[in-house]
Amino acid sequence: MKALFIGGTGTISMAITKALAANSNWELYLLNRGTRTAELPQNVKVIKADINDEKSVNEQIKDMQFDTVCDFIGFELPQVERDFRLFGGKTRQYMYISSASAYAKPVRDYRITEGTSLANPHWEYSRNKIRCEHFLMEKYRNEGFPVTIVRPSHTYDERNIPLSIQASIGSWPVVKRMLEGKPVLIHGDGTTLWTVTHNSDFAKGFIGLMGNPRAIGEAFNITSDESLTWDQIYKAVADALGVEFKPYHVSSDFLCEVNPAYEGELLGDKTYTVVFDNRKLKNVVPDFVCTTRFEQGVRKITEYYLTHKESQRDDKEFDAFCDNVIETLEKAKKSSKKVTL
Repeated sequence: MKALFIGGTGTISMAITKALAANSNWELYLLNRGTRTAELPQNVKVIKADINDEKSVNEQIKDMQFDTVCDFIGFELPQVERDFRLFGGKTRQYMYISSASAYAKPVRDYRITEGTSLANPHWEYSRNKIRCEHFLMEKYRNEGFPVTIVRPSHTYDERNIPLSIQASIGSWPVVKRMLEGKPVLIHGDGTTLWTVTHNSDFAKGFIGLMGNPRAIGEAFNITSDESLTWDQIYKAVADALGVEFKPYHVSSDFLCEVNPAYEGELLGDKTYTVVFDNRKLKNVVPDFVCTTRFEQGVRKITEYYLTHKESQRDDKEFDAFCDNVIETLEKAKKSSKKVTL
């Protein structure tokens, strides 16, 4: 079996790349610009190219056929239209990585199945994923293009803790606040449920869909069955660091008002309790099971952070933002108490 990954070295895809390379049934090619190649298994073949240079890519793969092509970096409609032109007739299966954030917001039912409607007025990222899905399913229905759609939720590896309020550069600035004994911002009251999935577990479900005829023309959730509150997630981080958990709860609406950049990820995703139904995946991939609990996964991340100085990138603006939000709300509390008295 021959697979081609477009990308293949990101948070989700690197775990799949490494797991598939160890599977003797698959011959794996990556098509990317050659970053992170030092981390790749030796038997992975790299086609060094920019996927956006369609003419060059077409020339390099003109004599190749694949059992599965997977696009991990298709975010907008023109990109999947390009993939359709490049791989139509060249693969028995095309797998598209969409997003669970595409499911309808506000949430009508916390139980999310593949039949839950797709709509997200708060996040352009999600709307773009929906457009890509619609295009691909239309090509499947009308032209037989062999698409499989995968909807991951919050998937993580050892390089980034899955948090709700963090810096644009990642989660280290939140970790740093914890280590310094500072409170950390958590949206809402910290009690809504969320699902986080280790990338090695995601890889098991994904590989089970590869080359699987029952996956053609279908969409699948791939997530852990473990549901945690946001307070539990942040407390697990504090426990792994061996520090006191100091949450500071802030309304999602307030956070989005003072920093509009948070609207997509909060009002378009993390504000709501969601529990993903993976029964469809387990019916098609019967041996799928997640084995990394979050408190296990977060210990690996904190260990990585504390032993890799290059991952400890500060963000003074984010730190000041957190301090300012807390100071502002504390002043408002004191003023309100005076008025009440």
